[in-house]
Amino acid sequence: MATQMNNSKQGLRTPLVPFMLLDYSFHSVILCGDCLIYCSVVPPSCRFGDSVTEINIQNCRRHLYLFVIWQKIMAGSIDCDHQHEYKLDRWGYPINTKSDACILHINAYCEQVLSYGAKRDVITRATQEDGDCVLANTLAALTLLDKRPSDAASHLHAAERKLEVATVYEKMVFNAVSSLINGGDEETTIDLHFKLLTDFPKDLVSLKRAQVLCFYIGRPDLSLQLVEQVLPANQGENYIYGMLSFSLLEAGRMGDAELASRKGLRIKSDDPWSQHALCHVFQHECRFKEAVQFMKTCLDSWNACCSFMYTHNWWHLALCYLEGHAHFSKVLHIYDSHILASLQRENVDPSQVYLNALGLLLNIHVHGHSGIIDDRMRDLADHLLDQSLWHQEWLLDLLAVWALTFTNKFSQADQLLEDMKCRVNEMRGNKRQSMQRVPLLAEALYHYGKSDYSRAYNILGANFNVCEYKVIGASDEQLDVFDNVWCIILLNSGHISQAIEALEGKVAIRSGVPLTWRFLEKAYSTEGGEPLEIAREKAKALEETYFTEEE
Repeated sequence: MATQMNNSKQGLRTPLVPFMLLDYSFHSVILCGDCLIYCSVVPPSCRFGDSVTEINIQNCRRHLYLFVIWQKIMAGSIDCDHQHEYKLDRWGYPINTKSDACILHINAYCEQVLSYGAKRDVITRATQEDGDCVLANTLAALTLLDKRPSDAASHLHAAERKLEVATVYEKMVFNAVSSLINGGDEETTIDLHFKLLTDFPKDLVSLKRAQVLCFYIGRPDLSLQLVEQVLPANQGENYIYGMLSFSLLEAGRMGDAELASRKGLRIKSDDPWSQHALCHVFQHECRFKEAVQFMKTCLDSWNACCSFMYTHNWWHLALCYLEGHAHFSKVLHIYDSHILASLQRENVDPSQVYLNALGLLLNIHVHGHSGIIDDRMRDLADHLLDQSLWHQEWLLDLLAVWALTFTNKFSQADQLLEDMKCRVNEMRGNKRQSMQRVPLLAEALYHYGKSDYSRAYNILGANFNVCEYKVIGASDEQLDVFDNVWCIILLNSGHISQAIEALEGKVAIRSGVPLTWRFLEKAYSTEGGEPLEIAREKAKALEETYFTEEE
């Protein structure tokens, strides 16, 4: 069928068979059985309910809309069934439901996903309005998977049970989501999303879902391919440019990323993902003051965000203060009053709060402020004794191993470390191969937490490269703290020449970070001379560059 369609540049003509024109106002939607057909030429005299006997259908691969022809239609064998009623979602794609309220809640869910809202469970209201809607049940299954797995399974079963009467769009979403839920091969799941977005490019929620999967397997290249594939169909749309910007910055294209995020903010100034992406650019380019000034203008828009986005944007703001050598009280205020305090927010996800809290505390630690945060570390480590927080994210597990060890909770740290090793050992094929170094980093963090730097060095080996850990689902900024831990390990285990090489490499990428120059100062101090003086003066100058005492 697809071959027949692709062979025609001018469109193809169907057999002379009756169709029912359902909605002339939206690209002439035609219904025959379970199949919706978007028609390019319909007699202008046709109105709602008229019969149409001859239709010219454009080549779907060369236009923005999907033109679907059921094989029965192509064969001329048609069993028309007009009992199903279809409605269009926010993307303009057909959903098999009679309920306007169901569509309303599906659309509200889409907005929550794209805006990183805290009320994604609105999708369950869609299933209450129409328990047979395949799309509503599919999206509800994914939303409830982590917190209410039995309910998620029920929704997925409900969707599968009605799959026969679903539209082509709903079926493709179901196939992609069920592969993700059922732990299908990641390459297969991503391929299903590529196919879905080829035929339905305006579905930005499916794009977001696919990009998140790419992030968690360390494939920013695929994430960029996905968003570039659908960009022509979404010019000027809300949210698309934030997704483009983050993919570009993960690919190292900071200039293009800045342009994309600014375009996204011109369209929708409170898009938290565009805000987040622009902050990434500022931070990477050591424009710390500019980052802080910008993020302060966005604060009010974060109140409606989910726990991850709310605490993560505050994490970025705190890290810009920390890296830019602002007064340390500002960093602590953000930790106390915005990150940890968010545990009291409605619809809180504690794991995401602890993820960003731990990420900030480890950054504070490598900046040499451990003594000031001892009480905070002990308090947070107590929360990490709750094993329901374990194994939700690899990054959280890594940070938790360090925190538990640093606060002398060795038995719990040992257990978490062994669990991580077992999880990787149970993997198969390429997945196991890509993840096998993660327990090594966890073990090194365990010994780093004990100040056993030589042991940590021996575990990681001389060829440690933090870029190989994208597979844990972490941005370059989130991984950078582990690179700083590595530099501390090198300096404190006596591998000075290797430390100098690593630090000079960091300076070549980001020359405006005071901490890196302080590390170089320590490395050069074994030999003295001009390099030592240069590093010392550079560090001092940068520490006075970004913020005044009042800022």
